[in-house]
Amino acid sequence: MNGAKGVGGRGGATGVGGKGGAEGSGGKGGAKGDLATDITASLVVFLVALPLCIGVAVASGVPAELGIISGVIGGLVVGAVRGSTLQVSGPAAGLAALVAETVAEVGVAMLGVIVLFAGLLQIVLGLVRLGRMFQAISVAVVQGMLAGIGVPLMFSQAYPMADAKAPGTALENMAGIPGLLAGVLTNPQAVIAMLLGVVTIVLSFVWKKVPGPAGKIPAALVAVGIGMVVAALPGVDVKTLQVGNLLNSVQVPGAEQFAGLADGTIITAILTFTVIASAESLFTAAAVDRMHNGPRTRYNTELIAQGAGNTVAGILGALPITAVVARSSANVQAGAKTRLSRTLHGLWLLLFALLLPQVLALIPISVLAGVLVHSGWKLFGPAEFPKMWRQDRGEFAVMTLTMLVIVATALLEGVLFGLAAGIVLAALRMSQTVIRQHVEQDTAKVVMAGNATFLRLPKVIDALEAAAASGKPRIRLDLTGVTHLDHACRNQVEEFTAQQRGLGLRVELLMPGEAKQAVDPGPAPTPLPRRPVPGEAAAEPPPWPTADAEWFYLDTRPLPEEHARSPLVG
Repeated sequence: MNGAKGVGGRGGATGVGGKGGAEGSGGKGGAKGDLATDITASLVVFLVALPLCIGVAVASGVPAELGIISGVIGGLVVGAVRGSTLQVSGPAAGLAALVAETVAEVGVAMLGVIVLFAGLLQIVLGLVRLGRMFQAISVAVVQGMLAGIGVPLMFSQAYPMADAKAPGTALENMAGIPGLLAGVLTNPQAVIAMLLGVVTIVLSFVWKKVPGPAGKIPAALVAVGIGMVVAALPGVDVKTLQVGNLLNSVQVPGAEQFAGLADGTIITAILTFTVIASAESLFTAAAVDRMHNGPRTRYNTELIAQGAGNTVAGILGALPITAVVARSSANVQAGAKTRLSRTLHGLWLLLFALLLPQVLALIPISVLAGVLVHSGWKLFGPAEFPKMWRQDRGEFAVMTLTMLVIVATALLEGVLFGLAAGIVLAALRMSQTVIRQHVEQDTAKVVMAGNATFLRLPKVIDALEAAAASGKPRIRLDLTGVTHLDHACRNQVEEFTAQQRGLGLRVELLMPGEAKQAVDPGPAPTPLPRRPVPGEAAAEPPPWPTADAEWFYLDTRPLPEEHARSPLVG
């Protein structure tokens, strides 16, 4: 509403661009309007964040309180730093599978140390201004990573939807789905839990289409309300959330946990959390910037903010923090103008957990699982695959392979594989070498253009060998059209030239950047005489070629007997 005021009137043009709508909103009235809008937006974000924080904690295999603590830190710590205006941070579904795997391997007590040092690394990366480095990662790798996170998340949360325990790895969870469904059909309470989860998923997809003010209520909150009512009905015995004291759940790492830093597994986990959390946060920042016209994200500052949040979360033994698309988009759609809204939502989380913990104990686990299944589907983004296929099939292959490797192995391995595949694809595309071969009279000619790198070395070798096999006494290699000639291709061309000259063939070699041909070594050429001044009579025919002259290349070495008719080779 303030934006409309800023557009109108004589000052509207300056209020739209430059330093944002706050200055163009119009005095104190605009500031009060922004404050009211930000407070309202913070409540909307709080309602979206509450079930997600709890659901991510449950999916990560840690107490629900740790998810709430991370949500509070994401608001009060990360939200207070001037990195991004409207981006909201907290525990993310994208890291749930990684956290669950890490906790299962090293224990929940080590999680704090891992998150702490990941946060410190993020601060260092921001201070040395490497925040924008993460934008250089291929979009196909990012989308493949998100899909690879989303698919296992959906299958793992199918089990809590039926009040069952997931078998383990992503492949095991997929293979166990038929058995899960068979078990649900024989257990009435499991059927009720599954139906609550299914209703939650359906509401997550269709609730935004509900007309009127009701459609603005977060779908997850509506599902939680329905689940709490059903769980309270007589005869219903579904699993509900077990929430303890928020302060008692804090697990500050001790000397024993810090000693674990000598373990290579812990170091690997720290690096993995750092890369994935940083990439997810900064990719989300780029996406959120496209949703609004306010101030753009300061990437290095935002990376420092994320690091500060994870440092505090690590000290308290809580879950890792990243920027979250669902909460951020809710913040933008609610009309937030400043970072006050993302900061206040953390305060509302803290007050709710401290003052109304008994309400959380009424939430069915299956509803939270349904919320995360919907999040997994959005991360998977099935519509992105045909879209990528139409746009670029090479990038489609990178995206698909990244997803499959993550599902089959783990997140870090899949991301590294995707990065390697993206680099290979880029190298192949950059190394576009055009090679033309033809024979003119007694000369076999090879003309190259483009980028000649080791990736095209087989093609270069084939062309050279074909020229040698032509049986012609002269070979001409023209590489003047090559924009980049790497060491491998240069060596191959020079070795071929020396070898063929050693066999008695005349080889002309034009390298990139050369203005004239490099011929076989011979006596130093005699300097050409001075060109006569126009009008001056020439005593003898000029030694330089005229317009109708025919070019010849002098080779002073003796010819083989079968060609010993003239020292001139045309």
